[in-house]
Amino acid sequence: KMVWEYVKKVPFGKTSSYLEIAKLTGSKNNTRAVGLANGKNPIPIIIPCHRIIGANGRLTGYAGGLDKKRWLLKHELDFSKNKNLLF
Repeated sequence: KMVWEYVKKVPFGKTSSYLEIAKLTGSKNNTRAVGLANGKNPIPIIIPCHRIIGANGRLTGYAGGLDKKRWLLKHELDFSKNKNLLF
C-alpha cells in the first residue's frame, strides 16, 4: 500500500521509474516489490501504475498490456501539453 501512495503522486502526463518509487519507500533495492505491488493494483486508473517505467526509460510490464500502457502515456502527455483538446 505504501508503494501505491507514491504511485498516486506521479502527476498526470509524467512518469516515474520503479527505482525512484523504491527509493521513496526507503530502499533502492525494493524495485521488484514496486513491480509486484503494481501488478496487484486493483484500481489502475485511480492508482496510475501505467506511469511507472524502467529506470532506463523503457516501458515494462502492465496488466493491460504494453500497447495500452503506451497509449495511456501518450494520451496523458498529449492532453497535458494541450489542455484545450476538447474545445
